[in-house]
Amino acid sequence: MESTVSRKDVIVIGGPTASGKTALSVELAKRINGQIISADSMQIYKEMNIGTAKVTKEEMQGIKHYMIDIVSPNERYSVADFKNDAENAIEEIIKNGYTPIIVGGTGLYVNSLIYNINYPELEFDKEYRDYLEERADKEGLETLYKEAEEIDKEAAQKISVNDRKRILRILEIYKQTGKTKTQLEIESRSVPPKYNYKVFAINYDRQKLYDRINLRVDKMLEEGLIQEVENIKNKYSDFPTAMQGLGYKEVVEYLKEEISYEEMVEKIKQESRRYAKRQITWFKAIPNIIWLNAEDGVNKNIEIILEETNWKKR
Repeated sequence: MESTVSRKDVIVIGGPTASGKTALSVELAKRINGQIISADSMQIYKEMNIGTAKVTKEEMQGIKHYMIDIVSPNERYSVADFKNDAENAIEEIIKNGYTPIIVGGTGLYVNSLIYNINYPELEFDKEYRDYLEERADKEGLETLYKEAEEIDKEAAQKISVNDRKRILRILEIYKQTGKTKTQLEIESRSVPPKYNYKVFAINYDRQKLYDRINLRVDKMLEEGLIQEVENIKNKYSDFPTAMQGLGYKEVVEYLKEEISYEEMVEKIKQESRRYAKRQITWFKAIPNIIWLNAEDGVNKNIEIILEETNWKKR
């Protein structure tokens, strides 16, 4: 029987942090001659390995990975940049006879592809950014979050009150375009995506997931997260977004002696759990997403993916 699936099929594996996306995607890639494109907004950065739980060479098991270690911590990298680079990677993978597998928990990155969101080319307004940064430092980030919420409630509700980078982005987009981020995304979705994205996400028992997150944070600290942050801070005088990442900003606060070591550890764990909760909410909003139960194990979940994508009929 001929497959009903075109060669332009792209598999997406999402889900919360620490849910086992890496292990599942690598095994799947081995089974279907796949190559992996990371959809993780922190793993794009070079030298940031421990705090991003970056996939190691050993974990890759010889499977080629794209979109990892592509920019320095002092470089700016937008969702629009990701979409462009990821689509180029998809084309290259297909051209070389492999199957593209998008893997990651950054909802904005995943959405940019599956909904074909085309972000407007905005000139970077350094003066306005500096003004916002100064206000965030003096008045507190919460003040700017409230302003972002008043402008674009839907976009604000999708992010953390501590997500400095994305709070400022909501305000910057509105100032430059006179339209909200949400409005622009709706307008840009009028053109269908280039590929047939089949989206899966890993579901985990909430308490077990939180336990895994707590253990992961402990492991990161044992492996030298604080030293990693110190090395980056010493090497780069400016890191516009990298040090705002989860786990990194808390270590920076500790190094500045704004919080104790114990407070830093608890804060990273708490913020990581909150992030996982937001990721689950984000993926639940994707229509036709197929949820995989982590406790069913990698092999069973691969069988579900193969069945749902008609891979066995190819």
